[in-house]
Amino acid sequence: MMNDQFLLDESLIYLNHAAVSPWPLVTVHAVEKFARENLQFGAAHYPDWVKSENELRRILCLLINAPSSDDISLLKNTSEALSTIAYGIDWKSGDNVVTFRQEFPSNRIVWESLRQFGVETRLVDLSATTDADNPEEKLMACCDENTRLLSTSSVQYATGFRVDLETIGRFCRQRDILFCVDAIQSLGAIPFDVQRNKADFVVADGHKWMLGPEGLALLFVRPELRAKLKLHQFGWHMISRPGDFDQVDWKPSDTATRFECGSPNMLGIHALKASLTLIQEQGIETIFEKILTNTAFLIDLVESSGDGLSLLSNRNNSRRSGIVSFAVAGMDPLLLHQRLMRSGVICASRGGGIRLSPHFYTSRAKLEAAWDRVMEQVN
Repeated sequence: MMNDQFLLDESLIYLNHAAVSPWPLVTVHAVEKFARENLQFGAAHYPDWVKSENELRRILCLLINAPSSDDISLLKNTSEALSTIAYGIDWKSGDNVVTFRQEFPSNRIVWESLRQFGVETRLVDLSATTDADNPEEKLMACCDENTRLLSTSSVQYATGFRVDLETIGRFCRQRDILFCVDAIQSLGAIPFDVQRNKADFVVADGHKWMLGPEGLALLFVRPELRAKLKLHQFGWHMISRPGDFDQVDWKPSDTATRFECGSPNMLGIHALKASLTLIQEQGIETIFEKILTNTAFLIDLVESSGDGLSLLSNRNNSRRSGIVSFAVAGMDPLLLHQRLMRSGVICASRGGGIRLSPHFYTSRAKLEAAWDRVMEQVN
């Protein structure tokens, strides 16, 4: 039973998985076991820890349908992964990067920082509530012969707008434009296929929908591009023979570990592996179906609650994700957010409204109770 895995305080209704997720019980047990092992044995079982590290790579490989677990790097966070990409590319003055203006800052600032190399960042406005403007077309129309890379989130963090990655991926591959996807609001919630999407780079931290801890992130680089990215961090872990400490003729690993300069986050590895094992057992298609059921229910509540409430998320089924955002006319979203948090509804204020993000295990009763508390604050 999933209720046995999520033991949140009864006073809380947790609708903030798009920010930081609570851990399932299996993850807590994995961390406790790892801590106890360190207490009693230190690193005597380190070879088993490496097996857990390799198993996590295998699970992440399956989660994004990468060609091989050798394509999976384990970094500290999404921002580090994006920076590894941005500062690994050999830019030329006059190159440009295209992305949405409404991206989370990590997927905007890193590209804007390249202005020192003469690289322009082109920001495209996204109207998330309607498909009339066709945001993918707007992104692609902003590209020209100097566009080196196009970057987008798979799901926009403020409104939950789900981007058509396959269309963009085909466009980029045909024009030899690098395609970077921030999948932090997808992985663990929505099926993802890096090969079908034709993404050259995928980044995602584990502390949101993957139900893991902060401090551990996925970086995927298409194998054909791996050796072309310049390296800026060096250490014992990123070389081809990391256990040979006396070698003088070292070279970077041919695998994705070339982007991991030092000791891995073994505590985070054990935790995230446990969380993803739970997700594997549930099945990502089943999880997505349950999430869409929850968001559909919330969308109906917003749209049936009177003229004062407006849906900021797109109601089109193909655009939905685990995020539903709404605004209340004449009410400061920051103030409403504070009131909801005090009432026990754990949510976020994003994009000029209130962002609700239930996961697959969130019950209908919790959603109804949360909306009752929203209405108490609005009326």
